Amino acid sequence: MTIKFSIEVRKVIYTTNAIESLNATYRKLNRQRSVLPSDTALLKALYLSTFEATKKWNLPLRYWGQVYGELSIMYEGRLPQ
Repeated sequence: MTIKFSIEVRKVIYTTNAIESLNATYRKLNRQRSVLPSDTALLKALYLSTFEATKKWNLPLRYWGQVYGELSIMYEGRLPQ
């Protein structure tokens, strides 16, 4: 098996800090509200907590220009311009 991604692309793909941060936000929501009246209320609460968590994601990824360029060549027509 050959690795077709560069080291920079693999770092972006395998970085889990954002996912772990989102999971921590969900755990915090679960501790605060242990009982919700309906499934719709749960979905709304998860949506709002996700929206709030993404406001904190403002740091740019290292080498994003290089990574985006490499991915746009490999997957032509799939990434927005």
